[in-house]
Amino acid sequence: MPKSKKPDIQDIVVVGGGLSGRIAALKLAQLGFSVSLVAPVSGHSDGRTTALWQKSISLLEDIGVWDELVEDSARLKKMRMIDDTDRLFRAPEVVFDSSELGLEEFGFNILNSKLNKKLQEKCDAEAGLTCVTDSAGSVTYSDDFVEVCPGSDKPVRARLAVAADGRQSLLRQAADIEVKSWSYPQVAVVLNVEHRLPHADISTEFHTQTGPFTLVPLPGRMCSIVCVETEEGANHLLSMPPAELARELERRAHSIVGTFEIVSDVQHFPLSGLNARSLIGQRLALIGETAHVFPPIGAQGLNLSLRDIDDLASTLQSARIRGSDIGGVAVLQSYEDRRRSDIASRTNAVDALNRSLLTSFLPAQIVRSAGMYMAGRIGPLRRLLMREGMAPRLGLRLP
Repeated sequence: MPKSKKPDIQDIVVVGGGLSGRIAALKLAQLGFSVSLVAPVSGHSDGRTTALWQKSISLLEDIGVWDELVEDSARLKKMRMIDDTDRLFRAPEVVFDSSELGLEEFGFNILNSKLNKKLQEKCDAEAGLTCVTDSAGSVTYSDDFVEVCPGSDKPVRARLAVAADGRQSLLRQAADIEVKSWSYPQVAVVLNVEHRLPHADISTEFHTQTGPFTLVPLPGRMCSIVCVETEEGANHLLSMPPAELARELERRAHSIVGTFEIVSDVQHFPLSGLNARSLIGQRLALIGETAHVFPPIGAQGLNLSLRDIDDLASTLQSARIRGSDIGGVAVLQSYEDRRRSDIASRTNAVDALNRSLLTSFLPAQIVRSAGMYMAGRIGPLRRLLMREGMAPRLGLRLP
């Protein structure tokens, strides 16, 4: 179907070609807003994976991409947490089972490259979406519109800009929105492996003294691995030949899925965190890693970003029904009010868990161990934690 001619002033311009930017652009275009997406063509070489909870899957279903991706993903039916710190106070193993909530699975794990490729194809084919395949070179905010100037294309004017251009966001910086940023003395080593034994749809997170060591199922007998280490420890792992590294990772996994063979590039990322002081500016809304960044623990990152998109879309749709200016202060303030507590609670929880693994402070170790013990032994608490892990404040209606 041919795309309609772009008006002089769009309703919305989304800047950023990552997962959050493309999903936001599709969602808003399908709601009937005129939308431009300013983003370079995505590379499809990213070997990382993303675990998506049920609410995120629902959003992908809404925009029409999930049915074509489900066969490339792995179900996550159980989440197992194992204290592997070798400290004096160690918690017992805790298993969160989706069947306790009446669900077949908590969600699915999928390669980022598969998801990004499908999103780019869907964006290119979406009738209400104009794709400008370039990075934003500059942005100007005014009372009536935002003007985004791509490097090699004509300017795009819109009533609202949605910034999904990452932690070094041009749009956020141009709006003078300050950020609180911090770093951790850790590096995440990320790769995918094939293994001899079936994973049985169980994601396993070992808690170690350097951070989490996580195995997340992929289709077949494959898992993605995130190994959080000190900088020295990460450098040691990265220096190993593939066969030696596979044996070392199998040792750390206690051979729960048998022998390993590395089947992807080995990537590494220093761990850091970021929170924008405000989620909004003049005719500007921040989503995803433009607004918040934290370590890859508990599969919260992209799921939090997709809740940004859900709440922004709902806010803008309500504003349009009322006849309100979608880029006006009152509408944007409503979006920020809806997102603040969710972002703060996720950031604080992930930060606290990560720091509790690193600390030698005995009372903190006792509190963490006691929390895991109670989660394993007290059914109502365990089910509450499962619900809250998937959607804040019981936002997902579950039995």
